[in-house]
Amino acid sequence: MKKTPTQDTNPANRHEPKEFPAAPGQTVETLEAQIRAYQASYYNGEAEISDQEFDLLWDTLKQLKPNSPVLHRIGADALDGFPKARHLIPMGSQDKAANPEEFREWAAKIAPETFVVQYKLDGASLELQYEQGKLLRAITRGDGLVGDEITRNARRMAGVIPELNIPFTGGVRGEVVMTRQVWQERYREKANCRNAANGLMRRKDGEGCEDLSLICYDAAAAGDDRYFQDELEKVHWLKAQGFRVTETKTFTDAEAVIAYREEVAEQRASLPVDIDGLVVKDRKTDMADLRRDRPERQIAFKFALEVAYSILRTVEWSESGSTYTPIGVVDPVRLAGTTVQRANLNNPDMIRSLGLKIGSAVSVVKRGEIIPKIEGLAPAGAVPGALETQDIPFPTTCGSCGTLLEDGGTRLYCPNPGCPKRILHRIQKWVAVLDIRELGEKLLRQLFDTKRIQGISDLYTLTKEEVAEFERMGDLSAAKVIRHIRTQRALSLAAFVAGFDFEGVGETIMEKVVAAGFNTLDKLRAASVEELAEVYGLGDITAQTICTGLEETAADMDKVLAAGIISIAPPPPDTTQPLRGLSFCFTGELSTMKRSEASQKVKALGGTVKSTVVKDLSFLVTPDPESGSSKNKKARDWGIPLISEEQFLAKLGTS
Repeated sequence: MKKTPTQDTNPANRHEPKEFPAAPGQTVETLEAQIRAYQASYYNGEAEISDQEFDLLWDTLKQLKPNSPVLHRIGADALDGFPKARHLIPMGSQDKAANPEEFREWAAKIAPETFVVQYKLDGASLELQYEQGKLLRAITRGDGLVGDEITRNARRMAGVIPELNIPFTGGVRGEVVMTRQVWQERYREKANCRNAANGLMRRKDGEGCEDLSLICYDAAAAGDDRYFQDELEKVHWLKAQGFRVTETKTFTDAEAVIAYREEVAEQRASLPVDIDGLVVKDRKTDMADLRRDRPERQIAFKFALEVAYSILRTVEWSESGSTYTPIGVVDPVRLAGTTVQRANLNNPDMIRSLGLKIGSAVSVVKRGEIIPKIEGLAPAGAVPGALETQDIPFPTTCGSCGTLLEDGGTRLYCPNPGCPKRILHRIQKWVAVLDIRELGEKLLRQLFDTKRIQGISDLYTLTKEEVAEFERMGDLSAAKVIRHIRTQRALSLAAFVAGFDFEGVGETIMEKVVAAGFNTLDKLRAASVEELAEVYGLGDITAQTICTGLEETAADMDKVLAAGIISIAPPPPDTTQPLRGLSFCFTGELSTMKRSEASQKVKALGGTVKSTVVKDLSFLVTPDPESGSSKNKKARDWGIPLISEEQFLAKLGTS
């Protein structure tokens, strides 16, 4: 998976993101917008950031908002200009292991008898569809369900077979790649082989597609889930039909896979094509698992950290809410297959502790091959030539309200509680927490700019007539917006407070505070900084942030609650939590509430919510316990109770 367009017009830099992808305190709505944009640039053009950078955005959103619709939509809209076609099996994305520890955890969870290990090719996915052995169409990844039909272009690629020697009906999957030799000789103006391949395969005139190759790794028969019994059998079958296949090995021990990864990592620079890790699968084929958005029985095992040395040329300050985050701009260097020119500096204290200056020779890394970061000063002599250095200038005033910024060491921020940018950020966070999808970013911005909304509580005084006056609205759309804003909701105390966007304080932190006994709003407001700082995992700075935030937002919180639409779910009687130790997973639609609301209710009663069926799951909530869906089947196989929505409500004590 890959990512976002940049506005940088310098061709050498154009593949780097305009803004750093995962700054501390980043909001859910910002993450969702970035993921959509990065997906669009990857699936409909040239990738702008690496797989690893995208994975961090995805994982961060998954932690903040597991039920985000963005997480259940794999790509972007297919590229206009080509016919559209549906995949035989959805092209999901792989979970990843960035290091041996994460891989061991996956291996222990899945516990396969045999690991099938393949090179993870760094190209563009393609599905060939055959009918009675003849190539019918070739489809790009698109949104994972529907892609662009580029059959004419695919026929010009090496490795694409127009007719098989058997009457096979089904799909063959592979990666469209460009060899390093071809890239060196003909396409050096492109950032890398992958970007060059992406661009050529989507040319409407097909020019250059003969410079591409398809290397295959998967196959599936239409309407016959038992055609292939295991993943190794697929590889043998592909070879027998004449397809080029990715390097494939088998192991019976996780440690052997880890050792093989190290071996391949040392060889990767000499390989004819780019790879960015290994794909490790259970040998047994599980078609239900392969149909998931993110299959569980395979994982991308990424390569280890790379380091490069460069010169820090300037520092830009990314603004998110009230916080100003430093981003270092360095001379372009290659890291993990991409050209890096922007790298995180975290906060003012980091700049000071590392002794960084403009002109410093610096070490640039990708932590876990995820986000570019300036690690420190480069070793003496790593970057030749004497350089003049100068102090890094810090912004001093807020660009939105003109208030003097405060340097708190771990962050540089605007302290003005009435700062327009800060208020808008808070409202956006609230809308995201409550999952009010109908209140889009454009409409919210219009309401804010016209000063109709200047606080969260103002949302609950909006009328249909007011909303209908805005551009591209109307009575029906306005009524829908108002209806969803005014939907009665009972939030957990943790979710309620997190929705007011205290810097760096999310729902997870607030759940710790609530679990420590501060389980009502009154108890929270009465708590001192010292008392909150004693909560495990908080510390003085976070405790101070919570106390200050509660004070600043007290009036707005009270107005929200007084409107009678939003309420805080009371703590269980005698501070017990009846669902503590129990976990729930939801499949299908709920009729009485949204999934996000159901998740909040479970958490408020001490339970946890899983996004998939796992062996230690307590209950699977399903609209039809008798259905043969994949989640239902897995739950039955593992002896997990399947309960209806009515039974779920009974456990909540609301039926």
